[in-house]
This record gives sequence, C-alpha cells and structure tokens, in this order.
Amino acid sequence: MRKKPTIAVIVGAGRGQRFGGDIPKQYCSINGEPVLRHTLRVFCEHTEIDHVQPIIHPDDINLFREAADNLNVLNPTWGGKNRQCSVFLGLKSIAKLSPARVLIHDAARPFVTPSLISRTLREIDHFPGAIPALLVNDTLKIVSEIEGVREIKETVPRDHVWQAQTPQAFDFKSILAAHEAAVDCSLTDDAAVAEQFGLKVAIVEGSLKNIKITTTEDLQRAQATNYEYKTGLGFDVHAFTPGDQITLCGITIPHDRALAGHSDADVGLHAATDAVLGAISEGDIGDHFPPTDPQWLNASSDQFLRYAIHKLHQRGGSLVNLDITVICETPKIGPYRARMRQRIAEIIGTNILNINVKATTTERLGFTGRQEGIAAQAITSIRLLTSISH
Repeated sequence: MRKKPTIAVIVGAGRGQRFGGDIPKQYCSINGEPVLRHTLRVFCEHTEIDHVQPIIHPDDINLFREAADNLNVLNPTWGGKNRQCSVFLGLKSIAKLSPARVLIHDAARPFVTPSLISRTLREIDHFPGAIPALLVNDTLKIVSEIEGVREIKETVPRDHVWQAQTPQAFDFKSILAAHEAAVDCSLTDDAAVAEQFGLKVAIVEGSLKNIKITTTEDLQRAQATNYEYKTGLGFDVHAFTPGDQITLCGITIPHDRALAGHSDADVGLHAATDAVLGAISEGDIGDHFPPTDPQWLNASSDQFLRYAIHKLHQRGGSLVNLDITVICETPKIGPYRARMRQRIAEIIGTNILNINVKATTTERLGFTGRQEGIAAQAITSIRLLTSISH
C-alpha cells in the first residue's frame, strides 16, 4: 500500500506591513537569493517531505516564479485575508493528496534546519501536533500607553513561557478539522488553532538560528550572517566503445561511438559530482556510488549530482557556481552547450546563470587527441552557513 505523504505548507501570502519596502519581505534578497527560495529549498531537499505547497498573494506570482525557479514545488495556492485564512486555504488545497502529516512554516524563516524539521515530525508520532519553541529568557512586562507615554503595569512570570517558532507539525485530518472549526477567528499560529479545538500540542527544542524576518533590521541581521566559501575540483575520463550515442552533461548526443562505463559514463556530470563532494569534504563519487555495485549499472548520472547537491544542502549550504570543461576532439560541444547548461541547472535546482560549460581540445595530443575517449574537469564554489549573530 502506498504510504500517505507528508506535505510542507509554506505560508508566504503576507504583505509585510511592519517590514515596509517596495516588495514583500519574503522576496527580498539574502546573499543573492530571495528569502522564499532559501526557505523552499530546505523543505524540497528534506527526505521526509513528499511535497511542498507554497501559499502566496496573487499579486506576487512573477516574484514567486523567480524565487521558485527549478525547485520541485506544487503550484501555488492563493492566500486569504489573514494568516489563519491563508493556511486554511492551503490545507484545503492539499486535501486531494490525502496527506498523513503536514508541516506549516513561515516563508520568512529561511534558516530552518533539516534537523529541526525532523525532530518536530518525530514528535507527532505521539501527539496530534508539535511545534519548535524557545524558553523565554528575558523578563516580560505588560505595558500601557496613553498619549505616547508607555508605563509598566505588570511583570509577567517567565517560568514555563516559551516563544513559538515554525515549522509546526500536525496530523493532517486533525489540524484541518481544527481550522474548519476556527474559520471565523484570527489566531496568530496553528498551535493556537489546535489548542482551541482541544488538540494536545507538544513542544520540541527550537533553534536560535530559526529567526523570522519581520523588520528591515531583521533582514540586515540575516544579510550579516556569517558564511564561508569553499571550492571543489573534479576530473573524470571515459574511453570510447562501440555505439551510436553518448551522454554528456546530462543530455544525449548522437555519435559514431559510445562511452564505456558502469553507469551512463557521463564524464561531465561525474566531474561535477566530484567537485561538489570535494567542496564539502565528502570524498568522491566512487565512495558513494561504487562501480562494483550492480545497482548503479547503466544508472543515469543526474542522480549522482543530485545526491551531492542534497549533501550540500544538508550542511546548510548552496552552490554559487559550477564551471565544467569538456576535453575532446569529437563531438563538437558548441551546438549542445545551451542545452547542457539548462539541464545541469534543472538537476541542481539553480539559475542557469550559475552554470557554465565550455570545451577544449589537446591539439591532437594524448588519448583525447587520438580520439580514444573524453575527459572533463569541473570547479565549483559553494557557500556554507556557519552562524547567525543573535
């Protein structure tokens, strides 16, 4: 029996009144990419999540398409008049997929980690709902304001007071029923909806890195996040063998010979995979996909590169650029370069502007010059999240 899926609903329909600015905060840039793209990528890459359902404002469709380019997400659902309404519309839109579990996450929390997602999901094996939260450390005050003058009225005991975060995980049928019952309310998070319906909601330890971008100061803080940049190199060679086509940089090219190899012998993607694995100190392609393992016989090499990119994203990293050089006398690479770049961008889930493919010969010297095979080398730069100042 096919298991019921787990779906992440990413709530990004707000207009950000407290934020200001020309565009909503979820489409502002952090280190060259929209906030929403950082958020979506984490959930798209998580092994326990089957689908990602964005909820957006219809006026933002063009901004959304740019932010979600090449990411495997469902078609967006339009949001409603407030957050609670938007989530309810999102839940109803995925009901046809019959999910068992749902995660509801704010689009403006781009630094959520895979481990936080996993431990929140684990808790709903025992409860109808679970949320990450942080124990409040600061003293809390209730304040009145009269004619611009603020005055402390009461100090709130902070014992047992926690600050809620997202993603908030729920049994799907339970949270959908809770939202249906609370349709006329205006609650600020889904745990409050669940509580009103009588559902027990567990707390898991949240993360200080899991900040929500609400003001321009928050965005500046996020922009100041410390990153480290690393470089990886890859190189691969395959010999020609009888055949009528080759696979190179993810596309099939008619040729008077094929390339010999245990998998599809795509030297371009093999070099790219080694470059990414090298940048994150994860060995090489042979460590993860041994040529002695029969399951990789004739395997398509796009899965090797996707795996390496997944390992990169697990580290909280992203690819900055990838540059591949194909070394051969034949076939001519020029007519296929554009398709190669597009295909590699699709595999990685990045903008085509981050991908380059070029070719050279060895002036008829050596094994490539004698047309005995094809070689490829790749270099990549990656960005790894190290910490956030708190």
